Amino acid sequence: MVNPWLAMETGGDPAERTRTVRRAHAEFLADGTVAAPVRRVVADSWRRSAEARAASDGAAPIELDEAALCAYREAHPLARAMPVFRELLGSFAQDGAHLLAVCDPQGRLLWVEGHRGVRRSAERMNFVVGARWDERHAGTNAPGTALAADHAVQIFAAEHYNRQVQRWTCAAAPLHDPRTGRLLGAVDITGGDHLASPHSLALVQATARAAEAHLASGSPEPGVFLSALGRDEALLVMDGERLRLGRRHSEIMLLLAQHPDGLTGDQLSLLLYGERDMRPVTLRAELSRLRHLVGALLHSRPYRLSRAVETDLGVVEGQLAAGHPRSALGAYRGPLLPLSEAPGVRRMREALADRMRCTLLATRDADLLREWSRTPWGEDDLEVFEALVDALPARSPARTASVAGADRRRNEQSRHHARRNVRATSPLIACARRPSHGSGGHRAESDWEAAPWPVTPARDPPMPS
Repeated sequence: MVNPWLAMETGGDPAERTRTVRRAHAEFLADGTVAAPVRRVVADSWRRSAEARAASDGAAPIELDEAALCAYREAHPLARAMPVFRELLGSFAQDGAHLLAVCDPQGRLLWVEGHRGVRRSAERMNFVVGARWDERHAGTNAPGTALAADHAVQIFAAEHYNRQVQRWTCAAAPLHDPRTGRLLGAVDITGGDHLASPHSLALVQATARAAEAHLASGSPEPGVFLSALGRDEALLVMDGERLRLGRRHSEIMLLLAQHPDGLTGDQLSLLLYGERDMRPVTLRAELSRLRHLVGALLHSRPYRLSRAVETDLGVVEGQLAAGHPRSALGAYRGPLLPLSEAPGVRRMREALADRMRCTLLATRDADLLREWSRTPWGEDDLEVFEALVDALPARSPARTASVAGADRRRNEQSRHHARRNVRATSPLIACARRPSHGSGGHRAESDWEAAPWPVTPARDPPMPS
C-alpha cells in the first residue's frame, strides 16, 4: 500500500477487506499473532491495546460529567478552533451519515456533533462527550491511534480492536500548539464504510492544518519551547520549526533551560555524569554537536542559552504553583526524560513526580486520583488507590473496583517485600552483599536498593508528515 495511514486504496473491495481483517482480528485475540493484510499501524495498535488490557467488547468509559466537561472544554485551547472544525467538517457531518468529534490529548471526547440519528447510534458504544477514547481504554480507533502515533490515520471497520466499534469507519488527525508543538488533541470524522477512501483522510488532515493556522494567528510570537515529559528524546520547537534531539542533547538542553544564568563546564558535567571521572573533551564534543543543531541558541563561557526557553516541565510547575491541579495533570505527559540517568535530570524528574502525587493526594478529588491511577506511572501507586477509595461515595460501583485495585496492589507489595527479605537473609545473597577483600572500599547500602518506582516511557512517535 502506498500510504500506510490509509485504510484502503481507491477501488478496493470493502466487504472482502472486512472479512479478511475480521479473521485476522480473531486470530490475534486467540494467539497474539498478526498476519497480512493487517497494516503495521493497526497491528502495532492492537498490540498496545492488548498490553493495556483494553476491552475487545464493551463500551468506552465516561470520565467527565456534564459540569466538569463544560468547565474543562470552555478553557481548552481547541475551543478556539471549533469554528474552523464546524466550517470545514460541520456540513459534511450534518449530511446524516457522519459525526464530527474533537478530543483532548488523553482521548476524552469534548465535542461530538452530527445528525441526531447517527449520534444516537454511536451512543450505544459510548461515543459521546466525556467518554475516554484513547487506545488504553477503547482499543484501536482513529482518534486514539492518531494520538498514540501522532499522525493522521484512518481506521476501517474490523481494524477496530473493540468488536462493538467494527461497524464504523473513522479518520482522525492530531493537533498541536503552533507555538510549543505540544499535542492538544485530535479531530475525527466517524461514519460508515464509505469513509474508507483517500479523500476523508485528506479532509481531516487539511482541517487539522487549518485549525493550527487559526490558533497560530491568535498566539504570541513564536519562541523556543522544549517538551521532555514522557519522552525518551526531547522535542525542541524554535520559531515554529520542530527538532527532535538525541538523549544526551535532550539532557543538556533541559539542564541549561533550568539554569538560565548558565553553567560552567564542571557544573554541567556534574549534572550530566555525576561523580564519574569524565574527560572534559567528552562534554565539549557533545556541546559542539549540539551547537551544529541549534546554532546561536547555545552560547559558552559559561554554557547558556541565548534565548528564554520554555519547557513543559515549567508549565506543569506553574500550574501546580497557581493551585490548578487539573490543568497540571493535563499537562503532565509522563516522567521527565524517563530513561535519563543524568543526576540533574533524575532529581528534577523525581521532584516533579513527588510534587504531582502530593498535590493530587491533598485534593482528595476522585476524578484526578482516578486519572493518575490509570496511567503507566500511577497504576501501581497504592497510596493513590487508598486515597481514591476514601474519596468515592460508599455505594459507588467505582469504589468497589478501587477497593479491589488497592487490595491487589497491597498484596503485590507484600509479596515484593517478602521476596526481598528472603533474598536479604539468603547466605548466598548475604555473601554477595559483603565487599570482597580486594575491593578497596565499602559499597553504599543505597547501591543495593531496588530501583525507583517503575515508569513506562512514552515511545517517541513518528513526526507528522
